[in-house]
Amino acid sequence: MGRSRNTRRGSAAVAAVEEPVDGGLAQLVPDPDRARAWTLLIDGAPQSHVDLDDPAYLSFEYQRRLGHVIDLAAPPGKPVHAVHLGGGALTLARYVAATRPRSTQQVVERDATLVQLVRRELPLDPGARIRIRATDARAGLAKVPDGWADLVVADVFSGARTPAHLTSTEFLDEVRRALKPSGVYTANLADGPPLAHLRGQIATAAARFGELALIADAAVLRGKRFGNAVLVASDLPLPLAELTRRAASDPHPGRVEHGRQLTDFTGGAVPVTDDAAVASPAPPPSVFR
Repeated sequence: MGRSRNTRRGSAAVAAVEEPVDGGLAQLVPDPDRARAWTLLIDGAPQSHVDLDDPAYLSFEYQRRLGHVIDLAAPPGKPVHAVHLGGGALTLARYVAATRPRSTQQVVERDATLVQLVRRELPLDPGARIRIRATDARAGLAKVPDGWADLVVADVFSGARTPAHLTSTEFLDEVRRALKPSGVYTANLADGPPLAHLRGQIATAAARFGELALIADAAVLRGKRFGNAVLVASDLPLPLAELTRRAASDPHPGRVEHGRQLTDFTGGAVPVTDDAAVASPAPPPSVFR
């Protein structure tokens, strides 16, 4: 059984929820500034923020950047077929459902107990076309029909690290198989100095996609601190000008790297294969303080 503790939200006490899940201790903490909004933490690490009254609201910096990619992946409001690798509190699936009604989505989330908790405490809109598979991300991706997806979003962390088998060219071969020729792949990556993992991931994506961009804080790109970077990949030209404008206009402005600058950033890193793949580095404890 989970346990709750009270948090003040306005004049009322709202109970936070704590419950063990497969990946550790899950906490759903109410947002004191938004009436029906919650933050999901796993073992103290923030994972997702959801506003049940406004699912188009994205609080976390990296999720806002993924939201820009989702917005620009197809004409505004057009329904899409989307695959989400990693579910968390289903923030981005809710975002797609709110901003692109009638979209059909598949979410692959390995932690079945977490899925049960989120469904119970943060219920989905019953009209949303969202199917959830409780299985490994790569195994779930393998079940997506060839050429089905307009968009594949990867945001998978286990113990705050991206599993090794989701970092390789063979994994991206599965992504490409599932995508339509016009489809877009976007991934939340995390790294810190000396950025070896991030450089390797860009080299890996460049070996499988014709067009790439990376959105991140300047301090992360300079190797000054640990942080998130959002990779965008497609075989068609990316909407770089609008992506750059949106990233620069965020509360925490981000930079968009592409073309020769992004190639130079890799510093000669080589594509990662299954045989050589390792998990992304663990964040330093200070990241979550």
